[in-house]
Amino acid sequence: MDFRFGPEDEAFRAQARAWLGARTAATGRDWERELGEDGWIGLGWEDTAGPGYGNRHASLTQQVVWAEEYALAAAPARVGHIGENLLAPTLIAYGTEEQRNRYLPPVARGEALWCQGYSEPGAGSDLAAVRTSAVRDTRRGGYAVTGQKIWTSLAVDADWCFVLARTEPGSARHHGLSFLLVDMDQPGRVEVRPIRQMSGTSEFNEVFFDGAVAVEAVGGEGGGWTVAMGLLALERGVSTLVQQIGFAAELDRVLRAAVDGGTVTDPVLRARLVTQWAELKTMRWNALRTLGGTGGPGAPSVAKLLWGGWHQRLGELAVEVRGAAGAVGPRAWTPESPYELDDAQRLFLFSRSDTIYGGSDEIQRNIIAERVLGLPRETG
Repeated sequence: MDFRFGPEDEAFRAQARAWLGARTAATGRDWERELGEDGWIGLGWEDTAGPGYGNRHASLTQQVVWAEEYALAAAPARVGHIGENLLAPTLIAYGTEEQRNRYLPPVARGEALWCQGYSEPGAGSDLAAVRTSAVRDTRRGGYAVTGQKIWTSLAVDADWCFVLARTEPGSARHHGLSFLLVDMDQPGRVEVRPIRQMSGTSEFNEVFFDGAVAVEAVGGEGGGWTVAMGLLALERGVSTLVQQIGFAAELDRVLRAAVDGGTVTDPVLRARLVTQWAELKTMRWNALRTLGGTGGPGAPSVAKLLWGGWHQRLGELAVEVRGAAGAVGPRAWTPESPYELDDAQRLFLFSRSDTIYGGSDEIQRNIIAERVLGLPRETG
């Protein structure tokens, strides 16, 4: 595939680079509002949702340019990316005009933050096993949602959550599911509990719904499986290109550590570092090749398999290139601060989850086997 940036793309790059270079150190919601005010959220939405949605008439290549410049500038971590990159494209593809009118503008302004209510205890990679239920609420309108979600990123800060719930009593597997939109500000009906991980951080949360009101269903009642699968294709496909830019920065830090510490002279470690570099290049070109949706039904699963294993191996290298020092924390142990890790150690520990979350490697291989290769489905 011939994927080159033209003069308009490079002009757009210069504009993006100048804007990012002139920004202050805002973070969190303040940063999202700053992005929204200057039109850097919802790039390209107008091409798919129609005039009046999103910001800037940006081509697909210009969206890639923006993502590259954002990563290169080491700009603040986004807290609005779930709303922009997952919820919004899903509404554009499956939502009604009324739903798009209501939910897209606040996301584009950087005012509304979203989280994703998919995984549950006992229904992580096997998403069709969800047990969270929702029944029609004739008194308050919409649905009353009851159940538990887990591994919910950004739930502590989110204003809204899109929830996969079972709206047909007695239904099983992918039947009878609906994609519901739930306001997180419902005291006594929505509770968020952060999960402390072995890395010492709490990116993920448990979310408990006790009769929480869901205002409406995207894709209609019972259409949740189709919508959920469409969203996962977005999560595992196009967004991996942006992710790889961050991976490249992490690889650079590992390489510098190997050079500074002298372990780059070890032929085994050196060969592994070269392999990581080559595999990252391959993943980038594969992501560019499938950027326009030309990768076939198995492309998202292939992408997830590739980057999950790659990032996990990078985490292992991050501590191995430092030798014995990789096992030593950055500060002396104290009762007040007993659990300190440096960036390499956090990368090692967090990347253990890469082959599990977002659909485990086993699930991805099943998808490829059944939907691409036509092999018999698993039984039992």
